[in-house]
Amino acid sequence: MEDESGIFARESAYLERYVQLGIASGRVISVSFPAAPEDDAEPDHPLLERVVAYLEGERDDFEDVTVALTVPTAHRTVLEATRAIPYGEQVSVERLARTAGLDADSDDDRNVVRDALASNPAPLLIPDHRVRDGPSAAPPEVEQRLRSLEGL
Repeated sequence: MEDESGIFARESAYLERYVQLGIASGRVISVSFPAAPEDDAEPDHPLLERVVAYLEGERDDFEDVTVALTVPTAHRTVLEATRAIPYGEQVSVERLARTAGLDADSDDDRNVVRDALASNPAPLLIPDHRVRDGPSAAPPEVEQRLRSLEGL
């Protein structure tokens, strides 16, 4: 995947929509869930194979997948902490704030967490669906299916 770039998409029966990956220089720059893929999206990519297997019930933490985060530093810290939430577990916004080194008692810091989750460029790979009282960058129906898949 080192030098690959492009848009890759595959339909998911479980999600009832497509999973679309944007990849630049072998790094994931976006994950989205459109009703129809981009016209130039390719259907085959090893990471898409893993995502489909995950959506069919195979556990995968996608820990080895490189996600290019071009976000503010505070958001990066939150999203990196979100990536560390294990499969099948969930945390609160407050706990995630503490894990990210923020003040869980501060409204401003909790808002930083919520803003980071809402603007997550790679939902599923950065599993914002595991934050029970935070927003997800995935559409609500996708978030609920991901939560259900992991028993949350």
